[in-house]
Amino acid sequence: MNARPIRRVFVAAVTKRKQVCPSTATVQANASITAHEMSVNTTNIRHINKFRFLDKACVKAQDGPGGASSAGKESPWRLCTPAEVEQVKVLLCVVPIFACTIVFNTILAQLQTFSVQQGSAMDTRLAASFHVPPASLQAIPYAMLVALVPAYEAAFVPAVRRLTGVATGITPLQRIGVGLFAVTFSMVAAALVEARRLHAAADGNGHLLSILWIAPQFLVFGLSEMFTAVGLIEFFYKQSLAGMQAFLTSMTYCSYSFGFYLSSVLVSLVNRVTSTSAAGDGGWLANNDLNKDRLDLFYWLLAGLSILNFFNYLFWARWYSKSVETVQVAGVVRGGGEQDDEKDTSEC
Repeated sequence: MNARPIRRVFVAAVTKRKQVCPSTATVQANASITAHEMSVNTTNIRHINKFRFLDKACVKAQDGPGGASSAGKESPWRLCTPAEVEQVKVLLCVVPIFACTIVFNTILAQLQTFSVQQGSAMDTRLAASFHVPPASLQAIPYAMLVALVPAYEAAFVPAVRRLTGVATGITPLQRIGVGLFAVTFSMVAAALVEARRLHAAADGNGHLLSILWIAPQFLVFGLSEMFTAVGLIEFFYKQSLAGMQAFLTSMTYCSYSFGFYLSSVLVSLVNRVTSTSAAGDGGWLANNDLNKDRLDLFYWLLAGLSILNFFNYLFWARWYSKSVETVQVAGVVRGGGEQDDEKDTSEC
């Protein structure tokens, strides 16, 4: 799906803003699609009962005598198919779900920046002649994924499936939510370890905390990533409109980018808010010296932001579930023209 159908749906909806909105997807499909569209296969797709004004984009103009439809074929910029309208509405509905994962990736940014710096200020020795490179700790979440994903599919899914009746054990939205909640504890662990490290550094006896103390924050993040990152890809892939899966899946990587941008904004904002010009203090993270900075307080801030993001996600996940229903709409061709009878598992 490219940007042109999206633009056409909005243009057509605005052009026909004075038209009466169709009552159901079935009505709009039967009343407004062309003969060519009726010749293609029908399939079960998700009808979004939000953004109803966009449904006007697939209503034929009633501008003839006595309200009759105007003669001739309307321009694609004035008359869209029901499938195109549903594609745009699906895209609008998944944006809040996508946005809730940005904070998750902001936490990932800390593990790849401040946590590495945190490890550099700790004792990296595991043996007399062996030192752990602090940057190598970033491999822990990915090692966790390699180990846990097969175990999740082999043990967790069958066990939970018997309780929930859902083919995947829990729905993609539930899987994302579990990860968004669990990642909070990664920042809690990071804050507690940093407070302990600061206390050890303040003693002045030269004793450094072992770098292994920061492993839990990476382990917890790896566990949460197995739920959120994989769940988000699964959620996008299960959107039932042809041509949308690849486009929606690409949004996962946009979340990584926005998460790192948000991290930079947060650092600048925190330094500005916490700085005291009278004392010449540049803020919690301004000194580039962890023994003088308050990285522990920044971690606590991120933990609080993460739990707020989790409750925000619950609201939008419930909103999405109430917005979606499965109906039969013509004008959509699935791969091979076969009807998709898979049970809808996108609801919370």
